[in-house]
Amino acid sequence: MTRRGFGRLGAAALLAGAALGAGPAAAAWPDKPIRLVVGFPPGGPVDTHARLLAEKLQPLLGQTIVVDYKAGAAGNIGSDTVAKAAPDGYTLLLANTGQMAINGSLYPKLSYAMPRDFAPVARTALIPLVMVVNNNVPAHNLKEFIAYAKANPGKLNFASGGNGGISHLMPEMFMQATGTDLTHVPYKGSAPALTDVMSGQAQMMADSVPLFTGFIKGGKVRALAVTSRHRSPALPNVPTMEEAGLKNFEVVGFYGMLAPAGTPKDVVARLAGALETVLKDPDTRAKLEVQGAEAAWQGPEAFARTIAAEQKLWGQAVKASGATID
Repeated sequence: MTRRGFGRLGAAALLAGAALGAGPAAAAWPDKPIRLVVGFPPGGPVDTHARLLAEKLQPLLGQTIVVDYKAGAAGNIGSDTVAKAAPDGYTLLLANTGQMAINGSLYPKLSYAMPRDFAPVARTALIPLVMVVNNNVPAHNLKEFIAYAKANPGKLNFASGGNGGISHLMPEMFMQATGTDLTHVPYKGSAPALTDVMSGQAQMMADSVPLFTGFIKGGKVRALAVTSRHRSPALPNVPTMEEAGLKNFEVVGFYGMLAPAGTPKDVVARLAGALETVLKDPDTRAKLEVQGAEAAWQGPEAFARTIAAEQKLWGQAVKASGATID
């Protein structure tokens, strides 16, 4: 990937931002620091993504962006914080698939609604998942694993980071697609789930690429396939589900930025334009690849359509799994 002078890119972005922000609200925005809410603890993949975007946006917007952690309830606390914030462009949410597409079906008593209480700004990245197995499982590719699972219905465990999360629902989709029967074992987080897969307490797990990359390369678990349409740059030797023999199976997480509903459209447009510039920057794209993510900008209208489509997809998976959290 050729690296170009980001200074020239930044200057062009400022001109573009000025054009996008021709309205009265954007002309004055931002004139003070911006708060970017993350609904998860520091150090996780959402935090890493948010801090990268904050770092790159600051010189374009001319203001400090402070990452504010409101962790808990699968991101719901952070989402609720932003839904109730003033719609002035100074409180934003960096959200993941769960917050935008799953939690509305999983939690029947949420105090906010997605996307009703938000103004979608931009999708920022796609996050492929990877399916791994314990090294003692006698299957070295996806076809062998499917055959092994069919020969042992109900006897193989798959671990997840918790009921109704993406690491639970993706294997549910896999079972429906392949006619296999695996037993779900939920954990309080993906890290302890992975520990038990490595030790053999569970045989299989599927979660975001960044979680597994080091363990796959270190030989601690065996990767069978990634769930994206294309191979992950972080795991170039791991085939896609399609390449591994499971046709028409694509399950990809996504990240995006949202503002409270009612935020002025010209402010949303200026911020979306700045994010587009950031996500075209070769340095940003390279850093995202290291994180196992793919820069995938969408503007406000397209992003809103993506959220609606993903809510339908994941809502069906939640219903099929029977998962619910009060």
